[in-house]
Amino acid sequence: MPWTNKAAILAAGLMMLPAPVLAQSALPFTQDEGRLVLDVLGQRLTLPPPDWVGSDADLAAISERVSTRFFEDGGQAQLTIYKRGEGEAFWSSLYGARISTETDMDLAEFRSRVVNVYAQSCDPDTVALFQLEPDAEDALPPLGYVCGAYLDAFTDFAGQGEVMVMGFYRSEAGLGLVFQEWRGEAFDASTPSSWPVPAETVEARMAQFKSEVSLTLLD
Repeated sequence: MPWTNKAAILAAGLMMLPAPVLAQSALPFTQDEGRLVLDVLGQRLTLPPPDWVGSDADLAAISERVSTRFFEDGGQAQLTIYKRGEGEAFWSSLYGARISTETDMDLAEFRSRVVNVYAQSCDPDTVALFQLEPDAEDALPPLGYVCGAYLDAFTDFAGQGEVMVMGFYRSEAGLGLVFQEWRGEAFDASTPSSWPVPAETVEARMAQFKSEVSLTLLD
């Protein structure tokens, strides 16, 4: 297991875009052969639908089960997808992506910066990272991030923790991150049976992030 407990407390930060006040009235993505398609910043991100939506659901069915937030500013864009009825303050699972026009950063540095941002809100004694295969020269496998308990100072979610899957991607025009998070009561990070999501669900999502996500130049 290449990344282990506390390895995530790294030295760099990543710009986190503010979310708009209101949810989108229309879905910011389209659909192609069952996958979501987001065209932004000269790039096309293709990704599987949220895991709480059936893989055969069309856009009309998806829109009935999600609410979305989309924000673009300069060279950064962010998409967040919530379960219908949940939102920024109260969510049990969320799904989303961030895309930038950064071309000078390699994927390993990008990964370190992203992990550092999330680790800053977590009790460092409860942080664990894992991946199911080693890094390749030209690609990174999806990363699992476990935060057994948020820091007490992170008052909005005190007493809770989360499990997250992240995928990191590059195109000729920039970088992309796809993520899914599951949140629940604080738990023992070293005991998967205590997580707010079954380990099998996490592993299945990691496999999807490897095989069903792509970031390419927009034609």
